[in-house]
Amino acid sequence: MPRHLKIAAQVLDQLVFHARADRPRECCGLLAGPQEVITEALPTANALESPREFFIAPPELITNFRALRERGLKHLGIYHSHPDGDNIPSRRDLEMAFYPACAYVIVSPVPFASRPVRAFDLASGQAIEFEIEAITSST
Repeated sequence: MPRHLKIAAQVLDQLVFHARADRPRECCGLLAGPQEVITEALPTANALESPREFFIAPPELITNFRALRERGLKHLGIYHSHPDGDNIPSRRDLEMAFYPACAYVIVSPVPFASRPVRAFDLASGQAIEFEIEAITSST
């Protein structure tokens, strides 16, 4: 997997908005696109309603995966927020990284965060950070 992740600029804005709206709970959702560029965020419910962990219920995952397939989109990532902490993977994030081909995006809802959206490859059980490239619609 390349260490460079392309995400539509409007998706980056949507992730920060979702993280702030769901605070103090962790928000979560799926990320998708037609190729290797994330062009859509699919917000989901955090079934745990927790400020420290998230879980997307299997029926919601199935519904969203079916919708992605029907629209010809690829599942490229999973996102969630860390409402009061740094947006680096926690031990639980590493343990629960069940989709090795996906990017794991962690959002900070804290105003003026220097890097509100960060992305990681967690496939090896270690956090390897991606460089995020914001793609505008004219690109």
